[in-house]
Amino acid sequence: MGHKIFISYKYGDTSVKRLDRTPWYESTKVRHYVDELQDKLEEGDHINKGELDGEDLSNFKDSTVESKLRDKIYDSSVTIVLISPNMKEANKNEEDQWIPWEVSYSLRETTRNDRTSRRNGILAIVLPDVNGKYDYMLEQKTCCQSGCTLWHTNKLFKVLRMNMFNQNEKTSSICSLRDNIYYGYVSYIHMIRWDNFIGNINFWINEIKKIRDNKDAYDIHINV
Repeated sequence: MGHKIFISYKYGDTSVKRLDRTPWYESTKVRHYVDELQDKLEEGDHINKGELDGEDLSNFKDSTVESKLRDKIYDSSVTIVLISPNMKEANKNEEDQWIPWEVSYSLRETTRNDRTSRRNGILAIVLPDVNGKYDYMLEQKTCCQSGCTLWHTNKLFKVLRMNMFNQNEKTSSICSLRDNIYYGYVSYIHMIRWDNFIGNINFWINEIKKIRDNKDAYDIHINV
């Protein structure tokens, strides 16, 4: 059974690996990854509730646009956030950027006409940079025999960062190099690489919905 999915991303960020689907005269943008993902979602009968290509949502403070965004997220159950190297605009406050608000609304439970929309499950998908690398956000380390991954959450928007490693009772151990290693889904917003996600979409959507169903196990922050 398909799910209604909202996709949050920085439309024009070109700091990502080139995709074959990109016309030769264009640079690959995060939007091209959305097109790739949308094709895959349609194959699995999932519905993308995000904006369509060319739809202008730039003026978030306009009440009509805000209402339109809320409606789309209200009617979805999963939010996918595409993480790219330049998703954050350094010259703007987080409150003036799209992604934090989209994540915040996804985390809220809203009641309309006696019907309450449940909090969305949220999956953060890290896109490869222009060199095809992921270590700007997910860095592979050798802190134990089986290896581990360092999440660079300090580079994320606050509302994303505050909902990672926020499980109330986390399972962890100290490795031989004295690093603290966490096991399982210790973050309400789990983060994975694009190449691990795109070939196994249904699995990951189902895993995220399991996390959502276990939401009381997490200290969830909804404010931007």
